[in-house]
Amino acid sequence: MTDSTALPGLEPIAQGKVRDIYAVGDDRLLLVTSDRISTYDAVHPTPIPDKGKVLTGLSSFWFERTQQIVPNHLISYSDVPDEVRGRALLVERLEMAPVECVVRGYITGSGWKDYQSTGAVCGIELTPGLRESDQLPEPIFTPATKAAVGDHDENVDFDRAAEILGDRELLEELRRLSLELYSFGAEHARKRGIILADTKFEFGRRPDGTIVVADEVLTPDSSRFWPADSYEPGRGQASFDKQFVRDWASGSGWDKSPPAPPIPDDVIAGTRERYVDAYERITDEPFSAWLERSGS
Repeated sequence: MTDSTALPGLEPIAQGKVRDIYAVGDDRLLLVTSDRISTYDAVHPTPIPDKGKVLTGLSSFWFERTQQIVPNHLISYSDVPDEVRGRALLVERLEMAPVECVVRGYITGSGWKDYQSTGAVCGIELTPGLRESDQLPEPIFTPATKAAVGDHDENVDFDRAAEILGDRELLEELRRLSLELYSFGAEHARKRGIILADTKFEFGRRPDGTIVVADEVLTPDSSRFWPADSYEPGRGQASFDKQFVRDWASGSGWDKSPPAPPIPDDVIAGTRERYVDAYERITDEPFSAWLERSGS
C-alpha cells in the first residue's frame, strides 16, 4: 500500500485501509492514521495530504467531548514518535467487538439502496415513499460486519449482529451508546452548519469488561457530513467526506475492483480542502491549531 509507515523499535501488528497499528508493550497500541484513501473497499495509490492529521485531530476532539457518554481508548496524542506526530494516537489495547455500529439519521448510501429494494434497512421497516437523503423520523441502528481489507462490509440485522457478537445484551448496550453518540455529534455539527447524515463506531472492552469506544469517532472517513445550507432531499448531497472521491471514482470508468486508479490532482486538492473545512467547522478552530498543539 502507499503511504505506509515504518517506525524503528515498534512491532507492526496490523495495517488497515487507512491505519497502521503498532504494539507498545502488552497493553497499548500506537494508531497511525495515514493519508491513504479508499473507495469501494480499494485503496487508491495517491494519498490526500494532511488527511491523517485531520482524522486524528477530529477524533481527539470528539474523544474529549464524549467521555460523559462512554469511555474512550485515547491515552495521548503527544507521547508518540516525532515522525508521526499529529497523525498518531497512543491508545489502550482492547478486545474489539467484531461488528461495526452504524447509525443513520438520513436515508443515503447503502441504506438508500436497501430501502429501494426492500423498504427496510437492516431489517428495520421504514416509512414508504422516502426520498434519497430524507431525514428519518428518528435515527436507526444498522450494524454491519467488519470486512478484511479488499472485502465489502455487509449490512446485517440486529439478530444476525447479536449472533456474530455472541452477546445480545452487549449489542443492546452498543446500540444505546451508538445512538447517544450520534445524537450528541449531530446536535454539535448542526449548530456549525453541518448535517451528520450517518456514522459508524467501533467498540471494545477492557479486561474488566468496561465498554470503550475506539478507532476513530465522527470523522469524515467514518461519517457522512453534509453542508446544511445546500441540503435538499430527493438527490445526493454535497459533502465534506470522501464522497467527493467516490463520485469521481464512480464516473471514471473504473469497475470498482482492485487495483484502484490514481486520483487526479484537482480531486486530491478538492478532497483535502473538504477534510480541512470539516475540521475547522466542527472544532471552531483553524486546522493549524491542531498542528501546533500536536507538535506536527
